[in-house]
Amino acid sequence: MRIAAFGFRSMPSRPGCAGADKFAGELFPRLVQRGHSVVAYNRLYPGEAALAEDWRGVTLRNIGTLTRRKGFDTLLHGLRCTIDIIAHDTADVVHIQNGGNSPYALVLRLFGKKVFLSQDGVDWQRAKWPWYARWYLRAAQYLTAVAPNAVIFDNVFCKADFEHRFGRHYDYIPFGSEVDESDLDDSILDELGLQPGGYFLFVGRFIPDKGLQYLIPAFERLKTSRKLVLVGGSPNPSDFERQCRATTDPRIVFPGFVYGGRAHALMKHARAYIQPSDIEGLSPVILENMGLGTPVICSDIRENLFVVGDTAVTFNKGDIDNLLECLEWSLEHPETLAELGVRGQRRAQALFGWDAVADAHVRVFAEHGAQSGRPTPAAGAQI
Repeated sequence: MRIAAFGFRSMPSRPGCAGADKFAGELFPRLVQRGHSVVAYNRLYPGEAALAEDWRGVTLRNIGTLTRRKGFDTLLHGLRCTIDIIAHDTADVVHIQNGGNSPYALVLRLFGKKVFLSQDGVDWQRAKWPWYARWYLRAAQYLTAVAPNAVIFDNVFCKADFEHRFGRHYDYIPFGSEVDESDLDDSILDELGLQPGGYFLFVGRFIPDKGLQYLIPAFERLKTSRKLVLVGGSPNPSDFERQCRATTDPRIVFPGFVYGGRAHALMKHARAYIQPSDIEGLSPVILENMGLGTPVICSDIRENLFVVGDTAVTFNKGDIDNLLECLEWSLEHPETLAELGVRGQRRAQALFGWDAVADAHVRVFAEHGAQSGRPTPAAGAQI
C-alpha cells in the first residue's frame, strides 16, 4: 500500500512532541518493514528547519504552518497536507490523527483516497484548548464518526460511546509498550545529579489535563530527600507552565524535553512513574514505563485503570491529599512497590505490543479495501 500520514508534529521527535509523535514513530517504520511505502507529513513552525528527509524508511515531507496559535496551527497544517496529497498523488491510503482533522477525511475521500482516522480520547474535554477549539472539536466529532472509511480508537470507552451515539462499528487498536533497552543513556542521571531509585518521574506536556497542579503541591508536602523530575513542557508558551516552574522546592527538577535513550533511562531508574492526569486516551508513557518494569502511581480515571489493571498504585483523580498518601506509601513499602513494577511489565508484554499494533492497522486498512499502489514520490519536499 501507498500510505500518507499527518496529524502529528514531527518524526523524529523534537521539543514539543508528545504521544501522537511517539505513535507515529513506532507505527509507520513498522509499516515500511512490512513492505508498504509511507509518506509522513511533519509540521514545521515558523523558524524551524526540517530534521530529515527520510527516517527509518519513512519518506518525510515537511509542511510549514504559519501560526503557533492553538488549534489553528493544526487546521492549517492539515489543509496543506490534504492539498499536497491530492495535488501530488502521494498515496492511496491516508492515515490521520486527531478528530479535528476529520473535515479533510471527507475531502480526501471525494478524491478517491481510503481514509483512516485515529481518535485519541475525548479531545473536546481537554482543558489545554481555548473555548473556540473545544467548540470546534465537539462539532467535528460528527464528521469524525462518518467521514473516514474507518475510525480507530485507542480508548475502548470512547469507542463504546461513539458506537452508542452513532450506531456504527469502530475499530480498537491500543498503543504498544516495548522499549529497546539497548539504547539506554544513563549519562543523563549524572547530568541531573540523580541516583537510581532516588527520584519520582513525570513525562509529558505541562498542560492542565496532565495534573501537575496536583502532583507539585503533593510532592512539596512529602517529607523525603528524593527528587521529583518533571520532563517536558508546553509546545506553546503558557501561564500554566510558568506556574508549574514557579515552585521553590529545590527537590523538583525540570530538565526540559528529553527523548530516546535518555528519556528511557530516566524511566528505567525512577522509583516510580507518576501520571496524575484528569483526561487520557491510552497513555503511551504509562505503557513505556510498564514495559520497562517501572512501578506506576496514577489517577484512577478509567482510561488509566484499563491500562494498569491491578498493577499500579492509584489515587482519586484531583485529590492532592490522596496523592500525597500514595507517595508516602511508596516510600514505606519499597518491596511491594517493586513487585507492582514486575507485574506491570508482565501485563504490558502480554497485552500491548507495537508489532501487533502494526499488524492490526494493516488488517483494518485491508478490510476497508485499501490496495497496493504505485511507487512513492521523491522524498524531502519542503513546502
